[in-house]
Amino acid sequence: MLDPKSPQKDAYQLILEAIDSHIYKPGDRLVESDLADRFGMSRTPIREALQRLETQSLLTRDGRSLIVASLDHTQMAELYVVRGELEGLAARLAARHATPEEVRVLRDMVEADRSLLGDPAALARANKRFHKQIHLASHNRFLVQQLDLVHRSMALLATTSLAADGRGDDALAEHDAIVRAIEEGNGDAADKALRDHISKAFVTRLKLDAVADEA
Repeated sequence: MLDPKSPQKDAYQLILEAIDSHIYKPGDRLVESDLADRFGMSRTPIREALQRLETQSLLTRDGRSLIVASLDHTQMAELYVVRGELEGLAARLAARHATPEEVRVLRDMVEADRSLLGDPAALARANKRFHKQIHLASHNRFLVQQLDLVHRSMALLATTSLAADGRGDDALAEHDAIVRAIEEGNGDAADKALRDHISKAFVTRLKLDAVADEA
């Protein structure tokens, strides 16, 4: 739940969270006055935030209106390629640099997330936290920055692949393999496990999109 009055969040963060949580979906029009009312702030910071999001290609123009951007098939494929490369590197570095406490947190996340099976939205939120924890465990600030950009673009995907039948169970098994490799300090195995995880998520998304196109 967004907290419009949170002093820790500016207009940019609030709008980005709304897009990430699919309050605003690809194709939705964003209006300065509506956003100002929603978040309880003046139109100036809203305008500046919209300009920033447009520069980052998260918003696009439809005539004079700004709408949430969408990804076509080629853009989505390109995004998954980059994500696989960067996430694999993060896992490799985490296997080398993660502290015992960080590894424990990853293991606890895998176990706790089993209770979310059957709730794709909650599992998707937990999945983001899990991947973010791996990014941080890489102990490479520049890699974390690049992965943040990639995950912002992931918000433009209208649905989560975890909504597919059986995908939640498979994803948690894949998370388990990733954490096991990190626990063992095996960078090669961690890299491969995370790349395989991203590849399988991409295959699932392609199948979901194919079904949607037939509808």
